[in-house]
Amino acid sequence: MNVSDAISLYLTHKRSLGHRFLTEENVLRAFRKAVSDRPMNGIEAADVLVFLNGKGGPVTEYWAKKYHVLSGFYRFALSRGLVTQSSLPRRIPLQTAPEFVPYIYSDDELRRLFAACAAACPGRCHLEGDVMRAVLILLYGAALRLGEALSLTIADVDLSESLLQVRETKFFKSRVVAMGRDLTGVMSDYLALRRNRHSTLEASPFFCCRDGGPIPRHMMQAAFRRARDFAGIDRDGGSRRQPRLHDLRHSGVVHRVVAWYRRGDNVQDLLPKLATYLGHVDLHGTQRYLTMTPDLLREASLRFEHYAMEAHHA
Repeated sequence: MNVSDAISLYLTHKRSLGHRFLTEENVLRAFRKAVSDRPMNGIEAADVLVFLNGKGGPVTEYWAKKYHVLSGFYRFALSRGLVTQSSLPRRIPLQTAPEFVPYIYSDDELRRLFAACAAACPGRCHLEGDVMRAVLILLYGAALRLGEALSLTIADVDLSESLLQVRETKFFKSRVVAMGRDLTGVMSDYLALRRNRHSTLEASPFFCCRDGGPIPRHMMQAAFRRARDFAGIDRDGGSRRQPRLHDLRHSGVVHRVVAWYRRGDNVQDLLPKLATYLGHVDLHGTQRYLTMTPDLLREASLRFEHYAMEAHHA
C-alpha cells in the first residue's frame, strides 16, 4: 500500500474514534510530500530521519511532535499489516532548542497592540482595523482560541445576556462563555459598526472581511504580525520565538489568576471553573497556561506567606 492510502486509512480510523486530528493530518501530509507517494515498505529509516531533521537545525518541540505523530502512524500500519517493520529511528536525540515559553503581554503592550490595528490594516487590506481590534480584544478578554473567535456567527453572540456560544471547539465540545461588562461594551460598539456595513443574518460571521465574508486565519495572523511590529513588541530568540496571537489567550488567563490572588479569592476552587471556561477537558490543560510571570509569582508568594504566618500563629 502506498503512503497516501495508508495515511487516509489512519485518519479515518482516528476520526472514527472522535479525534479531530487536524495538526496530525498536516504532519502526515508533509511526510507524504517529503518521502513521495511510494509503497510503505519502500520507506527507509534514512528517509524518515531526513523528514524529522528538516533543515538540520536544532532539535525542537516540532521534531518531537513529528516523531510522536509518525509513531502512532507506524503502530497503526504495523497492526494492519501495511508494513513489515517500522522505519522510525530507534534513538531519539535530546531536544537542543529551548522549550517555547508563552509571552504574557503587559497592560501597556496590550494597549499599544490594540492601537496598532488601524496601521496594520490600511485601506487596501481586506481586513479592517476596527474589526481586527475587536477580534484581539475578544481573544484576550474571553481567552478564546483564534478559530473559536473567527467561527462565531451573529446568532452565537448574545450581547443582551453577555454570552458567547462557542461551538464544536478543539475537543468537539460546545460551551457558553460569559463576558464582562467592559468586553460586552466593546463587542456592542463593534456590532453597531458592523450593522452599517454588512448583513446581520443570524448565520453571518460575527467578524468579517470588507466583503462580508469570513476572515481566514492566515489573514488575521499576518495582520497581527504587522500590528506587533508597529507596537514595538518583541523578544530575544529569533523569529520563531516572537510573541504570538495565541499568547493573548495565555495573557488573559494569567491576568485573571493574578486578579484572583489580589482579591483574596480561593484560586484552587476557581481553577476547575476556569478550565471549563477555557474549554479544557481537565486541569492539566489549564495549568499549561499559567506561565509564572513576576506578577503571578509575587501574588502566589504573598498568598503562601499569608498562610504560613497564619499557621505559625495558630
